[in-house]
Amino acid sequence: MLRDAPHPGLPDLGRPHHRRLPAEPAGTGPRAGFDGAQGGRQPDPHPPQGRQRPRGVPRGDGRHPRRRQPHPRGQDPHALRRHRVGRQVRDDLDGPAPGVLGQGRHGQLGRLPGQSARRGRIQDLGQHGRPEGRRVIVEELRAAAAERLAALAREKGGEAPAGGFAPAPAHVKADAALSWPLAAAKVLKKKPLDLAAEAAAALAGLPGLASAEPAPPGFINVAFSQAALGAELARLLSDPASAGRDPSAAPRDILLEFVSANPTGPVHLATSRAATLGDSLARILRRRGHKVRTEYYVNDAGKQVERLGQSVRARWDQAHGKDTPVPEKGYQGEYIAEIAKAAPASAELWTDAQFARLAIDTMLAQHRADMELFGVGFDRWYLESELHAAGAVGKTLEKLKSLGKAYEKEGATWLGTVSDDTDDDKDRVLVRQDGVPTYFLADIAYHEDKYARGARELIDVWGADHHGYVPRMKAAVAALGHPPESFHPIVHQLVHLIKEEDFVKVAMKMSKRKGNFITLRELVDVVGLDATRFFFAMRTPNTHMQFDWELAQKKSNDNPVFYVQYVHARIASIFREAKAQGLAFESPDWALLTDPAERALAVKLAWLPETLKACEKELSPHPLPTYLMELAGLYHAFYERCRVLAPEDKPRTAARLALCGAVKNTLKEALGLLGVSAPEEM
Repeated sequence: MLRDAPHPGLPDLGRPHHRRLPAEPAGTGPRAGFDGAQGGRQPDPHPPQGRQRPRGVPRGDGRHPRRRQPHPRGQDPHALRRHRVGRQVRDDLDGPAPGVLGQGRHGQLGRLPGQSARRGRIQDLGQHGRPEGRRVIVEELRAAAAERLAALAREKGGEAPAGGFAPAPAHVKADAALSWPLAAAKVLKKKPLDLAAEAAAALAGLPGLASAEPAPPGFINVAFSQAALGAELARLLSDPASAGRDPSAAPRDILLEFVSANPTGPVHLATSRAATLGDSLARILRRRGHKVRTEYYVNDAGKQVERLGQSVRARWDQAHGKDTPVPEKGYQGEYIAEIAKAAPASAELWTDAQFARLAIDTMLAQHRADMELFGVGFDRWYLESELHAAGAVGKTLEKLKSLGKAYEKEGATWLGTVSDDTDDDKDRVLVRQDGVPTYFLADIAYHEDKYARGARELIDVWGADHHGYVPRMKAAVAALGHPPESFHPIVHQLVHLIKEEDFVKVAMKMSKRKGNFITLRELVDVVGLDATRFFFAMRTPNTHMQFDWELAQKKSNDNPVFYVQYVHARIASIFREAKAQGLAFESPDWALLTDPAERALAVKLAWLPETLKACEKELSPHPLPTYLMELAGLYHAFYERCRVLAPEDKPRTAARLALCGAVKNTLKEALGLLGVSAPEEM
């Protein structure tokens, strides 16, 4: 029996174990509120009750409606959190198993990664080479199904849209649901349910599918074949890094700019969200097979830098007995005084520009250190002052004039885009009446420089105060002759740090100029890197976020990142115990995995590539934490139901260890894409 030291709020690793563990969160992710292409919904005859997710998991992510669940009076809310196992698993327990996995003892899997060829002992799970040019199960089935359904539409004299191909709702005993009949019914002038019956017949015998059945109001519910799931588990065991890469997709060349915090102060809470968003997105896009260059733009020029220099000068004067006030719009934080202390005695003769340079160099060094602490690296740190020194601003202005996009009016130079049918509501000043270029012109020049350096697509991650900047920059990109669809600005909303005051959760107000804010470094010191990054990745960029740092510090299943990481640590502990027992086995027999909880895990693992594809489509990492929490819930249900180490049944033990290995590899890879660690013990 395997035993590890217990943790607060968590069961130990011993078996057998009968305590209910938190399971698959409901109301979020790709399963939640699945409504196909036309808003249809497969009815749930037994809607779940009570809390269905670890504390902190959103009820909705902007794509699906929020679903409030009643809280049964008189029940312990903590017991409710532990009560629910994965909905699909629980529904299946009273019915027949939907099928076993694999094709027998000598199927496609082979040895576990790290298993000795000589003795078959479990070693550490390792990494292996990537099989190129091979799609994963869901991608293969989507493509093959699309071909057959397109042929069916042509037979009926029409061209119908593809429709959706997504995980089936949790209450439906299927692995995936196709909404093609709902999308095609109007075009083909057929009733959706009748069309679903014909489409299901057309999909019969499709490689990778065990069954396809129509379901009201017009879905096709499908089950993956045993062989397909076995092959997918084999891939995850031997080459987990291949998950998410689509060899048929054309690689994109992307320049991703994010953070780009003004060097007028430390990196604060909202900027930390931008760091998580940009870095996680870069990792995911690279995993998908795209070329991604990352960049940090340093605004070390302009009026704000002048105010910065004046603020440091005032603090230096104050430290030397002078009563020089900080400018009204200057920077008030105590960090300004610390920078001033670093200036030498000869600084009395310095100009404001020299004080500004000291501050920028100090802050930029701190920004670099903070990004390194946060696990974020950039291919280039680009200084705005370099842009001006190279004459790029003037060259961009001349290009706009030559294209007829810039004009003179009232002594200033303007960008004329309103007449070009853009989303911008008015023309914008490029050069003021005093001859000084605006920030906008410098930003246009910077984006023109990005294209000139060979980038085919630009992704910018901006703060909430840049929302109005989106249409004008899109107009500028189009004015320079670049395809509008090549520019993707992402605006993330504000972060409110929640703390408890008099037993009430309240949001702290922060301001860089006033100096009352929480820095990235302070947040990581208190909460930890993993929780910080996971929490920031959980929400869509366009939603306001309340960061509960008391929850983020909890070492219990209420904390979503702990909930996920504990599964990885639990499996690592199981493997250590298996190794200590000297377990030896040949190729795992997938046919022994007959329990519905085992199949539910295997099916969920098969959907990881689609989750990464959704991250790419939405330009946000938020689908991945949702997927991980759902996977963790299913593993908790499996662990509660299925005994992994059974010395009296070594073949079944080998198969379950292999399944655990696939889960462990997937967790490690997916957490790594979020910049979160996968601990071997907790």
